[in-house]
Amino acid sequence: MRKGENPNRDKVLPKDGCYHKVIIPLYIPQEEGYYRDSFAIFKLCIQSLRKTSTHLLNIAVASNGSDASVNEKLVALQKEGAINELFITPDNIGKINSILRLLSGATERLITICDADVLFLNGWEERVIDVFKAFPKAGSVSPVPLFRKQSTLTANIWRDFLFSKRLRFTRVKNPEAMTLFAKSIGWSRLDDQWKDVILSLHSKEGMEAVVGSGHFVATYKNEVFEQLPKKASGFTIGGDSEIEYTDKPVLKQGGYRLATADNHAYHLGNVLEPWMQELFDNLYDEKKTGLKSELRVLHPASSLQLFKNKLMFKILATKPLYRWLLKKKGLNTTQINYFTGK
Repeated sequence: MRKGENPNRDKVLPKDGCYHKVIIPLYIPQEEGYYRDSFAIFKLCIQSLRKTSTHLLNIAVASNGSDASVNEKLVALQKEGAINELFITPDNIGKINSILRLLSGATERLITICDADVLFLNGWEERVIDVFKAFPKAGSVSPVPLFRKQSTLTANIWRDFLFSKRLRFTRVKNPEAMTLFAKSIGWSRLDDQWKDVILSLHSKEGMEAVVGSGHFVATYKNEVFEQLPKKASGFTIGGDSEIEYTDKPVLKQGGYRLATADNHAYHLGNVLEPWMQELFDNLYDEKKTGLKSELRVLHPASSLQLFKNKLMFKILATKPLYRWLLKKKGLNTTQINYFTGK
């Protein structure tokens, strides 16, 4: 039986006022072998976020099929206040699907999705917001510029600036950071031709951003996720999951995929190295502010815009035309050959 009225009936939920949410999917099935250092690296990720953010963050972690001992540590971190939201599932439901659980109902203006092995540097959040301000059509911004992303789901940028000098190749600001990223994904080195120049977009005021971005860390405007597929992803990791759920929604919402011109975070990989701890030890606590930047709201791309994107994509996929465009944007013949694989 029920007696009386539920005291919470019809109460309006209070607004927490949080401006920025960070979602981190975590998969550590055991703490040995490949995953031996994974939790220690994850803690560096969390701690660096807390130190370097300039806004109060809502940090949400999705533990997806992790070992019970790992989940116990996560619960302890939540009790300490290092984690705000914690979603735990004993089964591996897939990286993207675990992210979707934490995206549901998210009201924060900005949402960062990052892997559990990212070390954030001081100033990363400010620089990302600077790019959003300078380029109102930005839908996602990564704090890490990566090589060879200039033609991956960036057709709308090429379309809008095809004949503009604001879209051009410039020197890479931090080649060593690109080398460290290459090593974090298992490459032994990164030759100079991969880290000499990069395609950049320039605002009228002179702000520079890199065209395209990777998947391991990026910040999105909330409305981008209005374009998510209706069905859950069919992959545990990889496949077309990240393209369909984190890349294409940006274009469908009429946004650009960009990155900061300089490097403001590191991808660590699965092995803890001394330089990582040293880098973390040199971080300082940023002063937190309640100021919230007003960013332009994106609206869904029209059918005509999407058609033009497809046409631009076909142009970028046509080698002679692509080579001509690369030359128009500042590359010499040797560089064009490196970029096109000739």
